Amino acid sequence: MRGRERNRPGCLAAPGGFYMNWMNVQQPAKLLAVRASNNLIAAKVKRSIILLAIFFLASAIAVSAQRRASRPSTAKEPEAKINIEELKNIQAVIETDRGNIILEFFPEAAPNHVASFVKLAQEGFYNGTTFHRIIKYGIIQGGDPLTKDPAKRSLYGTGGLNRLKAEFNQHKHVRGALSAVRIPGRPDSAGTQFFICVTDQPQLDGEFTVFGEVIAGIDVVTRISEVPVDDKQLATERVEVKSINIRPATAFEEPKPAPAHQVAPVIKYEPEELELTIEEMKRLRVVMETSMGEMTIEFLPEVAPNHVKHFAKYVKSGFYDGTTFSRIVPGFVIQGGDISTWPQDSPNRKRYWKKIEPIKAELNQTNFEKGVLGLAHGEDPDSGTIHFFIAVGRVSSLDGKYTAFGRVVEGLDVIDKIAAVKVDGERPLERIEIKRAYIK
Repeated sequence: MRGRERNRPGCLAAPGGFYMNWMNVQQPAKLLAVRASNNLIAAKVKRSIILLAIFFLASAIAVSAQRRASRPSTAKEPEAKINIEELKNIQAVIETDRGNIILEFFPEAAPNHVASFVKLAQEGFYNGTTFHRIIKYGIIQGGDPLTKDPAKRSLYGTGGLNRLKAEFNQHKHVRGALSAVRIPGRPDSAGTQFFICVTDQPQLDGEFTVFGEVIAGIDVVTRISEVPVDDKQLATERVEVKSINIRPATAFEEPKPAPAHQVAPVIKYEPEELELTIEEMKRLRVVMETSMGEMTIEFLPEVAPNHVKHFAKYVKSGFYDGTTFSRIVPGFVIQGGDISTWPQDSPNRKRYWKKIEPIKAELNQTNFEKGVLGLAHGEDPDSGTIHFFIAVGRVSSLDGKYTAFGRVVEGLDVIDKIAAVKVDGERPLERIEIKRAYIK
């Protein structure tokens, strides 16, 4: 059978004993036609290859152009028509993993910066970015799109710039100010990055564009500023912006020294009024013995005589004995006078105090520098009662808005010790008691 297979029609013996179908072997008469046909096919294939090459090249150029268009642009954003009134009546809520910060804007002073920030926030641009650069009790900086990727840490601070022209204005870099990051020496290089002042930064005035302010959540800003950093001021913990939501303006405002707590209006005990002249008040000193040391306070009766009499009256009555410094904002104020902090066995809890009437403000030209004593109040400057605060540094945002009526002349180091106590928001985590306050 094997021999007949090798000689059957249609099969030729190939070298090595393998089989080859005869149809694969062309006769000489047909060979030219096949070659011509092959040449025609080759030409068609070549033409097809050229056409395909042109097609793919065009596609590649289109894709490249599309990719270039999708890259972050360094060109300035066009100045679209901006509705100032709309921007004046909105707020931004920055939701972070450390708490919320609420902003309002200055569109009349920096319309393009405000419009850009609002637009990006509405698009979700900031979601997943971080506060990447921190100067403790100085500023916190965020808004860099590169911070969404921890692998790009070495590039943090370089993203999202060169988009906006400067809009320098009269607004100051006070505590809570919202301002635009830019490249040094290039005023028109701002973009998506921003920073918030934890304390007053007057050296930045006129150098960066202030376009808004914190109206609530300044304690969150302070807390973020306490996050550890490396030698490049980059946060070593991730402080993420979960979202920035734009909403209509509400009644939120920046936390200020809190209004005084008013006791029950049962009239059974009232401190003795002090009849003192200006000269007598100038000679008064109040010694405040605290659990962290002793402070001596002198008064400013020439500018706030009624506040001096008011405070001295309650000191003499023993009202402040056993209360605490219940609010601490590093770089800003320490605050005391809350009667809810009296110990349970305090003699003051056994007294029925007459309702404490608010005192009319005596706003003056005294600057709130370290050690200056002021009276806290609510929305109405004339609503102050018993809560007092002491500035822990220069706090120009309080000038002319709160009544300064005294200053610490001995024990400034005690202010530093109190301000350094760890806090939860603005609430100290340890009791800082005013053991005794008296006049000498």
